[in-house]
Amino acid sequence: GQDPEPRMRRLLVCVCVLLAFIAVMEARPKAAGDQKCKSGPVDLVFIIDGSRSVRPHEFETMRKFMIDIIHELDVGLDATRVGVVQYSSQVQNVFSLKDFTTHQQMVKAINEIIPLAQGTMTGLAIRYAMNVAFSTVEGARTNVPHVAVIVTDGRPQDRVAEVAAAARESGIEIYAVGVARADMTSLRAMASPPFEDHVFLVESFDLIHQFGLQFQDKLCKIDLCIESDHGCDHICESSPGSYQCLCLPGYTLNDDGKTCTAIDLCADGKHDCEQICISSPGSFTCDCNTGYTLNEDKRTCTMIDYCSFGNESCEHECVSILNGFNCRCKEGYTLNEDKKTCTMIDYCSFGNDSCEHECVSVLQSFYLRTTEPPYTQYTPYTHTHNTPHTHNT
Repeated sequence: GQDPEPRMRRLLVCVCVLLAFIAVMEARPKAAGDQKCKSGPVDLVFIIDGSRSVRPHEFETMRKFMIDIIHELDVGLDATRVGVVQYSSQVQNVFSLKDFTTHQQMVKAINEIIPLAQGTMTGLAIRYAMNVAFSTVEGARTNVPHVAVIVTDGRPQDRVAEVAAAARESGIEIYAVGVARADMTSLRAMASPPFEDHVFLVESFDLIHQFGLQFQDKLCKIDLCIESDHGCDHICESSPGSYQCLCLPGYTLNDDGKTCTAIDLCADGKHDCEQICISSPGSFTCDCNTGYTLNEDKRTCTMIDYCSFGNESCEHECVSILNGFNCRCKEGYTLNEDKKTCTMIDYCSFGNDSCEHECVSVLQSFYLRTTEPPYTQYTPYTHTHNTPHTHNT
């Protein structure tokens, strides 16, 4: 770390940090019922400088800095998880993201931190955060934002640009807070862009206030649909500190709360199709069996009239049947083997007992006449009840 600044100046800076942050917390908009802004779910890790250049009272201010922020967060396994890492020439894991679920537990652990009081290996601390603190083993979640707040008072004694870039690439959003005469170039090398939202010097009261606003707003109004792997099949709807999955019209949300299944209106019996129902997402269409055509109402079916297609192959009459047609002959005719043409029924061929006369077939009947001219015609017989020889009296 750097040589310490004069005691009074550093004390003034630390007091400004605390007062400004308290002012930010009081001025920040509250939720309904004057409740705290609900944050998370977020995985938040403080990376604090415990080098020998940080005097005891300054470290106390840093301690209160973390406690004040934590008190404004909605902490818990399903909300914001908090971890604290102290670094100097080595890295100390104060507590992991998985360790505590209440404000009281976290505050107790923070109050028990003893400064390491060695060098300023900031790059080593960032690498530890990336590889260990934000690992699933230590309680980090893969579907929520990862946020690191680095608080340092000096220039790093190792290289930070490359490891910070790797950390950002892994998905960690980094805020760099410089105390007193911290090196701005190093802070910018650590922080996520845009730098105006992620790099702060606590020498200035205004910058402290800005940091408090930006950071608290980030945690309380984070859009989890944008910044997390929400896993929603169709639509992600963000709400303060949470999100919910929705489905497109025509779909229903499954029990997993993420995936969607098309609503089968045909299966639910919510259709009025006469024959066939074809389901589609949120809708359905009606169809007809083979040999039927769908009517204009798009619901009922009518058998296809194949005779209406202008079929002229039948000699007499065309009769539509399912999936086709039959030819039919007029009364007094019989259908030939070609199933299309007709021949008049020869009633004389059915057998006639009046052998002394000549039988002459006519349409639907026959009559007898003498065999020699001049012909004498007798009362005709008619074909009734399928008995061609019935005499019509």
